[in-house]
Amino acid sequence: MRITSSKFKNGEAIPQIYTCEGYDWNPPVEFHDVPKEAKSLVLILEDPDVPKDLRPDGLWVHWIVYEIAPDCKGIPEHSAPPGTHGRGTNMRTAYMGPCPPDRQHRYFFFLYAIDFMPDWPKGMTKEEVEAKIKDHIIAKAELMGTYKLEKSV
Repeated sequence: MRITSSKFKNGEAIPQIYTCEGYDWNPPVEFHDVPKEAKSLVLILEDPDVPKDLRPDGLWVHWIVYEIAPDCKGIPEHSAPPGTHGRGTNMRTAYMGPCPPDRQHRYFFFLYAIDFMPDWPKGMTKEEVEAKIKDHIIAKAELMGTYKLEKSV
C-alpha cells in the first residue's frame, strides 16, 4: 500500500498553499494498492518535531480522518474527506496545515488499512483511534513532507 501526493514527493517540501502561510488547504493525497481484505482506511497527519517546551510529547496532530471506504482512491485538494474527522491537537475536527514555530519540521501522513469498518463518533483523538485499530492493521503507508516558515507568524 502507498500514499502519494501530486503536489510533493516523499521527503520534499509541502507547498506553501497547504500551510498557515497559504490557504491552509489540505493537499491532495492518493491511495494506491490498498489490500483487498481492508474494510476501511484511517489517515493521520502528524508533526513529531514540535519543541518540547511547547508540547512535552513533541507531537502535533494536524489531521485525522477515519471510516474511509477501502475503495477510496484518495482525498482531493481542499475538500471534505470521504470519512469522519477526528480531533487534532488544536481541538479542531478539520485539516490544519503545517505552521512550524522554529525551524523546518517533518509532516507524516500515515495511511492505515484496517480489517473492520468502524462506527465512531466525530472528534476522536489520535490516541483513541490508535488504541482501537492497534490489533486490526492490515497495512500501513507513509508520506513525509517538510515545511519551514517563509516569514514570522
